[in-house]
Amino acid sequence: MPEVIDHRPNRALLQADRVKRDPAPSRLQYRLERMWLRPIWRRAVRIGVPAFLVAMTAGIWLSDEDRRALLSDGVQQVMTKVQSREEFQVRTMTVEGASPVVDTALRAMLPVDLPASSFDIDLTALRLQVMQLDVIESIDLRIKPGGILSAVVKEREPAILWRHARGIEILDKTGHRVASVTSRDVRPELPLIAGDGADLAVPEALALIDAAGPILPRVRGLVRRGERRWDLVLDHGQRIMLPAKGAVIAMEAVIALDRAQDMLGRDIAAVDLRNPSRPVMRLGIDARNTIRAARGQPVLGPDGKVVQEDEKKGG
Repeated sequence: MPEVIDHRPNRALLQADRVKRDPAPSRLQYRLERMWLRPIWRRAVRIGVPAFLVAMTAGIWLSDEDRRALLSDGVQQVMTKVQSREEFQVRTMTVEGASPVVDTALRAMLPVDLPASSFDIDLTALRLQVMQLDVIESIDLRIKPGGILSAVVKEREPAILWRHARGIEILDKTGHRVASVTSRDVRPELPLIAGDGADLAVPEALALIDAAGPILPRVRGLVRRGERRWDLVLDHGQRIMLPAKGAVIAMEAVIALDRAQDMLGRDIAAVDLRNPSRPVMRLGIDARNTIRAARGQPVLGPDGKVVQEDEKKGG
């Protein structure tokens, strides 16, 4: 009996093939694809993972102390070789606008001896150190081609002398300290101020001295009173007591009155302008005695007290 071959497809095989060829992704594959669509995950895989591997490898390699020392020595040798190149060498220093004393001080402040590498000279730190000098107003430090360290200095200009309990100091027009002197004779051409807080009002003091130009040869100085107003001291003991506000205007008024009537050439001890609406003139001893003698009153002594008759006879 001949063998009968069944050519009909096997349903089980068809169902298995249909399952294998299902184009839909699995749940895990779907989630991975969704995560890959996010930029943060793509960056993490493309950048983070390689960086982590490199860092881990470097950490493992540098964990050995000998390797670290070898790497440090190699880096130091490279840096030294680069910094020692001819184009980075500073050979000379030029100073412009400085007095001989300041020039010497600036050169002494250099952190290294020339010639030296420009990497060994911290210009910012050097500038801060130089600005600690009271006489320096500003300085421009730079390294020029040819290995030249250039310093362009602007010194403070002395404008006035300030006498206080600790001595005499030279101030500039803003009241900043320039230097100290042992006596006024060192700088006799500079005007003099005295008193606590006088250094805080230098601009006003200079304006008063400028306003007192016609009588400037007689001016001995300005005295700060109560840290709020000035007294202008003249020769022969005369004093002009100025108000706390409008001192320059009051000074100009005194100068105008002196020009018109020679007020300051008379025997006047003080001109009190502390209250500009009620100016007061204090007469000298000779002028007061002249008036008292005309009135038949006893004369006054140098201390301003009445001289008794027995004292006059004894004298």
